[in-house]
Amino acid sequence: MNVFISGGTGFIGSRLALKCLEKGDSVKVLGQENNPAEAENKQLIEAKGAEVILASVTDRERLFELLQGIDLVYHLAAAQHEANVPDQVFWDVNVTGTKNILEASVSAGVKRFVHGSTIGVYGSTLEGNVDEQSPLKPDNIYGITKLEGEKLVLSFRQKLPVVIIRISETYGPGDRRLLKLFKAIKKNLFFMIGNGENIHHLIYVDDLIQGLFLAATTKEAVGNVFVLAGKEPLTTTEMVRAIAQELGTSIPKFRAPLFPFIFLAIMMEKVLRPLGIQPPLHRRRMDFFKKSFLFSQEKSLKTLGFVAQFSFPRGVSETAQWYTQMGYL
Repeated sequence: MNVFISGGTGFIGSRLALKCLEKGDSVKVLGQENNPAEAENKQLIEAKGAEVILASVTDRERLFELLQGIDLVYHLAAAQHEANVPDQVFWDVNVTGTKNILEASVSAGVKRFVHGSTIGVYGSTLEGNVDEQSPLKPDNIYGITKLEGEKLVLSFRQKLPVVIIRISETYGPGDRRLLKLFKAIKKNLFFMIGNGENIHHLIYVDDLIQGLFLAATTKEAVGNVFVLAGKEPLTTTEMVRAIAQELGTSIPKFRAPLFPFIFLAIMMEKVLRPLGIQPPLHRRRMDFFKKSFLFSQEKSLKTLGFVAQFSFPRGVSETAQWYTQMGYL
C-alpha cells in the first residue's frame, strides 16, 4: 500500500514507518527535525526506504500535493510536550492541522484514515474501568485540542473511512520520554513523589503498532473510536520496581509529598512559559505520579481482535536493551 504517516519522525511514527516498510508498503513520512531524536529517526527511516518530507500539517497546500496517490493515512502529528509555547500552537497543529490533513485526504481519495488521539481526552483520574464511552474532561491544552481534533475526524465520517485510536502511555525501543526515568533508577537518583499507588496502563510500541494495523484493515473499525492499552495495569511503584529489577538496582525508600512539586510546577510554568523557556518541571510531567487510568479492552478485542502480547517486564527488558545498545544507559 501507499502509506502516509504524519508525525513520522517522532517515536511512534518512526517505529510505525519501519514496520510498514518491513511489510513492503511504500511509505511517505511528514515530520519535523526539531531535536536530536527526530533527526536520528529521520536518518533511520530514510535508510530503510521511507520518503521523508520535513514540513508541518499546518502547510495546507503542501498536504494536498503530498497525499495524491496515498491509500492509507496514519495521522500522528501533534503539538504535545511543548510547555514553552502559546496555546495557539496547540490549536494550530492539533485542530487546524487535523482539518487540513482530513480535507487533503478526502481530495486524494484516501481509503482509510487512522487518527492517533490520546488518553489525555479523559482528563484526570476516573473511577473503575475507562472505556470509549467514559466522560471526556481534558484538563490541559493538549487534551482539549486533541478532543477537538477527534470531533473533526468524526465529522468527516460521511466523506472518509476514519478510525480514532486513543493511545495510552507508550514505551519501547525508540522512546526517549522514559529514558530519564531509566537513567535515574540506574543511578539510584530516583525517589517517589506521592504514594506511588496511581495506576498506569502502558502499551509497548509493537503492540500499539499491531493495533494500528488492525484499525487500518478491519472493516468494522470504520467510524469507531478505540482505546489501546497494554497487557496489564500497574502502579507507579510496581512500574519503577520492574525497571529497577531489570537494571539490577533498587529504589530508595524515601518518598516526597506530591503537593509541593505540583505547586513548584505551576510556578515554573507561570514564570518561564511567557519567556518561551521550557520549564524543567511542569504539571503534565507530574501526571506520572498523580493520574490513574485502568482501561477496558472489551471493544478493541471484540471489534479489532486486538490482544496485547508484551507484559511490562518483557517490554522493559527490550527497552533497556535498546537504551544500552544506543549508549544511553
